[in-house]
Amino acid sequence: GSHTAHYLAQHGHQPVIFDSLELGHHEAIGDLLFVQGDYGDAAAITTAIRDHGITAILHFGAYASVGDSVKDPRFYYETNIGKGLRMLGAALDAGVRQVIFSSSAATYGEPVSLPITEDHQQLPTNPYGETKLQFERILQDYSEAFGMRSVSLRYFNAAGCDPLGILGEDHTPEQHLIPLIVDTALGRRDSLTVFGTDWPTRDGSCVRDYVHVLDLAHAHLLALTYLEDGGKTTAYNLGTSDGITVLEAIKATEALVGAPIPWNTAPRRPGDPAVLIASSEKIQKELGWEPQYSDIFTILKHVLAWRKAHPQGYCTVTPQ
Repeated sequence: GSHTAHYLAQHGHQPVIFDSLELGHHEAIGDLLFVQGDYGDAAAITTAIRDHGITAILHFGAYASVGDSVKDPRFYYETNIGKGLRMLGAALDAGVRQVIFSSSAATYGEPVSLPITEDHQQLPTNPYGETKLQFERILQDYSEAFGMRSVSLRYFNAAGCDPLGILGEDHTPEQHLIPLIVDTALGRRDSLTVFGTDWPTRDGSCVRDYVHVLDLAHAHLLALTYLEDGGKTTAYNLGTSDGITVLEAIKATEALVGAPIPWNTAPRRPGDPAVLIASSEKIQKELGWEPQYSDIFTILKHVLAWRKAHPQGYCTVTPQ
């Protein structure tokens, strides 16, 4: 969200960040307009829309842990769907009819063909993916009933950091593979856990399609322009059509830092698909999107630089 907000500001838009800061960081806002609030608070959403003349909503808000969603599906449905419905209601009442939704490759479940296209069957294997799919369907219904046009952007594996080193990835607890690998390489973790080495893949570890956050930000700008020009409700995959395994990501990091990375094996996590690789042909043809930063070495270099400069995340900065 912060990467996209700053990217939009750099390209002539006036974004207003609406965030509870429960999992976000005030330091990532910079000099952008900011309203603190929960996106499930319809009154606060309505006030923010009217106070700032909002014409479109880019909806990044959701909990996003596959494992946690399996453990507590009730929480995921109440938050990702319940709060989202209140937000959409407030938007409708305030006259906003353009929405860009952060959806997910998790809506597809186990692929039956690769790379995955937008018309691939959507059979999520976990409650997180199910909440994303249900919200896409809600947006489709709202489009037909209320004229609320939307673009659902199905991220594959978002990764990387701002190339200038200003914005980065800082979660507590951290559950994403790339920052976990980098922190282990930097000696901030004793070892990395690989969940399953018996998958039906080339080295037994999961295959994922990593896409740089700046490329995601560019896709949001293109989607916003598309809606502003009268585009109809649709969905796009955001990926590179080229997946790498967990073990390959470890080896790439070892090559960059020049040292081995300790790792151990744990059982597969419930709800994890073996392979997720996107076809992004549709958004490339229709909106002209082309990923510029999404090769694994560029992603890793940006993450390494940010985490070296921010050893405790946004709380501290080490001068370069």
